[in-house]
Amino acid sequence: MTSLKLKERIEGQAYESHGQSFYELNEKEQFIVVGNAVMEQLVPRWIESKNKFKKKKQAYYLSAEFLMGRALSNNLVNLGMEDEVKRTLAEMGVDYNALEEAEDDAGLGNGGLGRLAACFLDSGATLDYPLSGYGILYQYGIFKQNFVNGFQVEEADPWLEHDNPWLIKNSNDTRVVEFSEEDKVEAVPYDMPIVGYGGETINTLRLWKAEAINKFDFNAFDEGKYIESVRAQNEAETISRILYPNDSTYEGKRLRLRQQYFFTSASLQDLMEKYKAEGHKNYDDFSKMHSIQLNDTHPAMAIPELIRLLENEGVEFEKAFDITQKSMAYTNHTLLAEALEVWEKDLFISAVPNLYPYIEQINARLIGELKEWNVDESDWHKYLIIQNNSIHMAFMSIYATSAVNGVAAIHTELLKTDVIKAWHDIFPDRILNKTNGITQRRWLLQSNPQLSEMITDLIGSKDWITDLMKLKGIEGRFEEEEVLERFIDIKKEKKVELADYIRFHEEVDIDPDSIFDIQIKRLHEYKRQLMMAFYIADLYNRIKADPDADWTKRSFIFGAKAAPGYYAAKSIIKFINELANRVNKDPEVNNIIKVVFVENYGVSYAEKLFPAADVSEQISLAGKEASGTGNMKFMLNGAVTVGTMDGANVEIVEEAGRENNYIFGMEVEEVVEKRGKYDPQKALKKTEGLKDVVESLVDGTFNDNNTGMFQDLYDSLIHEDQYFVLEDFASYREAQDQIESDFKDPKMFYRKGFINMANAGKFSSDRTLEEYAKEIWLVNKG
Repeated sequence: MTSLKLKERIEGQAYESHGQSFYELNEKEQFIVVGNAVMEQLVPRWIESKNKFKKKKQAYYLSAEFLMGRALSNNLVNLGMEDEVKRTLAEMGVDYNALEEAEDDAGLGNGGLGRLAACFLDSGATLDYPLSGYGILYQYGIFKQNFVNGFQVEEADPWLEHDNPWLIKNSNDTRVVEFSEEDKVEAVPYDMPIVGYGGETINTLRLWKAEAINKFDFNAFDEGKYIESVRAQNEAETISRILYPNDSTYEGKRLRLRQQYFFTSASLQDLMEKYKAEGHKNYDDFSKMHSIQLNDTHPAMAIPELIRLLENEGVEFEKAFDITQKSMAYTNHTLLAEALEVWEKDLFISAVPNLYPYIEQINARLIGELKEWNVDESDWHKYLIIQNNSIHMAFMSIYATSAVNGVAAIHTELLKTDVIKAWHDIFPDRILNKTNGITQRRWLLQSNPQLSEMITDLIGSKDWITDLMKLKGIEGRFEEEEVLERFIDIKKEKKVELADYIRFHEEVDIDPDSIFDIQIKRLHEYKRQLMMAFYIADLYNRIKADPDADWTKRSFIFGAKAAPGYYAAKSIIKFINELANRVNKDPEVNNIIKVVFVENYGVSYAEKLFPAADVSEQISLAGKEASGTGNMKFMLNGAVTVGTMDGANVEIVEEAGRENNYIFGMEVEEVVEKRGKYDPQKALKKTEGLKDVVESLVDGTFNDNNTGMFQDLYDSLIHEDQYFVLEDFASYREAQDQIESDFKDPKMFYRKGFINMANAGKFSSDRTLEEYAKEIWLVNKG
């Protein structure tokens, strides 16, 4: 398309949608207009992609969240239109970067599970696989995070407040979701294009919005009952109102259940209607045409719901179970018992009364098989879906699907040998490993164009964009002086960009010549953000004791949201902010170290943080992190990992070498051995300087505004220390001090980062997606 044609299209869209010239619009409106112009180009290709996959087996990814990030640049890069659009806008006198910033991050996800789903969709389209996503069109994201006096304060994230050019309403495919005979809502689909690199394949993410069947009660309104007249609509829309409502209350739990049923039921009805529309007279071939991936247990209701829907179509239970089992697979994302969803039976029946009888049938079938397998009744608690007045969604997901996969080698091994060992003993071939991955299109090509250009120059082609293993071919190039210097210069450039961004958004100055040591992820105690904070507090004390020593400048950067009901996590945020306040205001220390906790961490902020990092913090307690994907994004952008042998860290070290990273702490076997024998106070006493840091929680050094938060943190540490923060602290400090020492020789330090980058090929989501497609879904390319 010529610049003139694109200008005409943009101007035409502006007049059509706003009745004004493009030049009269604000940046938000201009972004929407440009997005609509891009969609004009995109939609015909999208239709072609749908047609080429018709009557072929397809894969469907059911997930409660898709952490998509902004779409404008991603779509332009993958369509090959980025240069053209930027050039045209420049000719029109429009700042493309301002337009890009005007796009809100899609409020459809929160953490690694949702970002993985987004990466998979990108890889599926890029590799030309028929992969569609199904989820919920949340009106509000999880929340916008603000800090007030150091406390996390949540406010609504109305990401759909303005028009969104990437969403197309498809009312013809509206489905009715039936919680009970009296309780029904409409599921209205909105489709988002997922553009593969090169633009040849465009797949679909279908998101369901909940609406009332009878949206307005005129009689109630006519009688002056104005609130009552729209009550049904408000109650229905609550289902898709917000991502992950606070489930610390009964009503919050009930809403989560209704959300999960809502999107799984609508999605399955969608698949069945399309199956029938293709001319199938019965459901004998349903599993031959559909592979449904359950992304964790959030979509596990799809199992009994598909059986229910099939029975409604006249399929008897045993056949319906067989079809369901052959059609579905389950990804386990956690080793934490509390994250393996278990619902109280009465709560479940209250939320989804129609579904419970089918779970009873599945459980009864399981009991029959346990008897056939001669499993001793004393061991049935390791399997039963319904027990102790509760429903175990993970057990149902293992039993009623054809494959179960872990997301890193060590995670999968722990599933087999510990978490679900009993199931592995019965189904030795069912549990598979599929180590997670990330898309290099967003996390390198888009977010780090400088490094992308260097890689292309070194390889001699852009093949790495769709085959990340090509990076391996440049591993030895760090020995060339000019190559390493260029790598260091790029890292410095990205650090300057981040420092400028942080200065503007957080009002904190950080020195681009300092070590950028970054921990960005969901705030959870097992991820041990607190241990990093303790290291900073200890380092502060050491600098105060000897301010004239040869200290290396360091900037410690955190980014994380705590779930609204997670008190301990919010306490840690408050502590880190108090620590930052103390460090950053002390003139004797703040020229050596700085601490920043960035507000409202999300995908767009991440795209600036990962390329600028020198050190990647992956310090979870061994055996707790399933995989991680942030560790891969840091690695791909040339950071070294300071971490435990946990999750995908194990494989990162295998690929890049232990000598090029900073591994510390107990390994899984040591953690298991210590559990039950551990005395936190002994760990506290044996580690020099640690007692002062821990005592500072309660000795008045830091102010928790009389909430008692810091006392609670202190008590949990000295009495239990569930995640062995105190035990692993000395080893962590030793690794951190080694980083400080090594950074004094920048070339030696950045060689390690270069080697990590060159060995990141395994961690492409393209590789992961290929494994799913060939070994679990059994789908072919278009």
